[in-house]
Amino acid sequence: MKLPLRNIYDKRRVWKMGLMIASVILVVGFIYMSNRIVRDVAEQERDRMQIWADATKELTTMGNDEESMTMQTDVDFLLSIIEGNHNIPVLLVDDQGEIMLHRNFRLPEPIDSLAPYAISDANMAYLKKKLARLEHSSNQIEIKIDDHTTQHIYYEDSTTLRHLAWFPYIQLGVMLIFLAVAYFALISVKKAEQNRVWVGLSKETAHQLGTPISSLMAWTQMLDSMGTDPSIVADMDKDVHRLSVIADRFSKIGSMPDKELTFINEAVEQSLAYMSTRIPKRVQLSIHLDDAQNCGIMLCQSLFEWVMENLTKNAVDAMDGEGHLDITVTSDSQQALILVKDTGKGIARKNFKNVFNPGFTTKKRGWGLGLTLVKRIIEEYHDGRIYIKESEVGRGTTFAIELPTVKEG
Repeated sequence: MKLPLRNIYDKRRVWKMGLMIASVILVVGFIYMSNRIVRDVAEQERDRMQIWADATKELTTMGNDEESMTMQTDVDFLLSIIEGNHNIPVLLVDDQGEIMLHRNFRLPEPIDSLAPYAISDANMAYLKKKLARLEHSSNQIEIKIDDHTTQHIYYEDSTTLRHLAWFPYIQLGVMLIFLAVAYFALISVKKAEQNRVWVGLSKETAHQLGTPISSLMAWTQMLDSMGTDPSIVADMDKDVHRLSVIADRFSKIGSMPDKELTFINEAVEQSLAYMSTRIPKRVQLSIHLDDAQNCGIMLCQSLFEWVMENLTKNAVDAMDGEGHLDITVTSDSQQALILVKDTGKGIARKNFKNVFNPGFTTKKRGWGLGLTLVKRIIEEYHDGRIYIKESEVGRGTTFAIELPTVKEG
């Protein structure tokens, strides 16, 4: 019987995919609307520049017509149009490419108030660079003064339009940040909820085991007092002790366990003492220890035994009860390394991380929680790391455990 967690994860995957699709639709919609607004503003600015160009042409024509110059009201109106442009950088250029007028550019040197129409060399060089770039853009309007005279207006987008053009990308960034925060907040809530379920289940399991274990202890004492074969009573005591160890392990889930300074070689040997006598005879177990590298680590021995027993049992199951199981321990000044290598079925590379997810199992029976708890014990309780070092389908798998060593002195 498998734990129905796989279906839960499938539903979550569908939900996440739906959230991503909805987010993409919203982002595309926002960007489309923003770009449309930018285009509309750009068209309005071009219309303003066209009016500016018409006013310039009309004013120039009036300047050639003495009778028209008497119409002071029209002149003032046209000048107000030209002077009313305060935010669109614009250049007026004659047909020889000489700059006749400039407005709203941030010049490198301030304009002399006593000679406002005089342009310094630095400012002229700056304006010519602007002109060279604008000549290759679409922001230009031709003014046909007469059959022999043509002027050109070149303009840049206003500061408002440039800021508005960046707005969709700012929207996109804010949207992505919001989605990321919401996603990780949801993941944290789900993980916290899952942890509470595991902790409650573990402690309830330990509590439920307590009563029958106490009863079994009393029965073994009674059988011993009744003269039952001591070897039978001793075997029963071992099994009862084993149940007590399991109950103690479950009781430690959810709270930081007490850790003691332990030598890594002794910790591994003690952890394998129970399983080494219970694995099939066709499984050849080899333990490789180096006394010269027997460093100290901070361990909760009962939980560490759970880790080693789980990895050993999984390896035996993967080998179908026949093969080689090698456990190697090495260490340096920074960490102790434990390698658990089997000659079993192997694991596909795509599942290297999935094997630690709750509910993942390749067995016909099992809940798929063993390696999840192993990872939690190593990484959350011992500040270590567990991962698949290497694996090949049909040839075997090597799990690696890294634990920080205790520095001397």
